[in-house]
Amino acid sequence: MMSDDRADDVYQPTGTNEEQEDAAPLDAEDSLDERDYDKMLDEGYSPPEKPLGVTKHGTTAAEQRERETLDERLAEETPDVEPPAGDGVGDVEEGEGEPIDPEAGTDRTGRLVAPDEGAHSDTTKEVIARDEGIDAGAAGAEEAAVHTIPDEEPDEEA
Repeated sequence: MMSDDRADDVYQPTGTNEEQEDAAPLDAEDSLDERDYDKMLDEGYSPPEKPLGVTKHGTTAAEQRERETLDERLAEETPDVEPPAGDGVGDVEEGEGEPIDPEAGTDRTGRLVAPDEGAHSDTTKEVIARDEGIDAGAAGAEEAAVHTIPDEEPDEEA
C-alpha cells in the first residue's frame, strides 16, 4: 500500500447505480422480523408515564447554544442521597425493613405437582403435592411467591 493512499481512494464507485436501486428501507409488511403490520397498528402507543429530559438543561435551542456551566455539570454527578438505615418498621440493622414472619418461610418452593401429576383424575380428597424443584427460574409470580415452611413439631407431653 502506498503512503499517499487515503480512505477516500479506497472505495471506487462502479459508475452504475445497480446496487443501490432497491436501497429503500423495507416496509413493515415486507419485513420478516417485525410484527404483523395490522397488529402493530392495533396495539397503539403507550407514552412514558412522565416526560423524559424536560427538566434537564439543553431541551431548548437557546439552552443548547449557551451550554451548561461546569457547576451544573458537576451537580449532576453528585451521588443520590441514601435513605436512612432504618425505616421505622422492624428497624433491623442491614434488614429489609420488615419483620420476618415465620409463616412466610425463607426457602423458595419449586413446582408443586399433585401425586397424579395433574394428568389423571383426582381420586384423593386431600390437598397434597410434592416439590419438584425450581424450574430454571422460569416461575410465574404466583409460583415464585410460594415458600416452604417447616412442619410444627408435635409436643411430646402426653
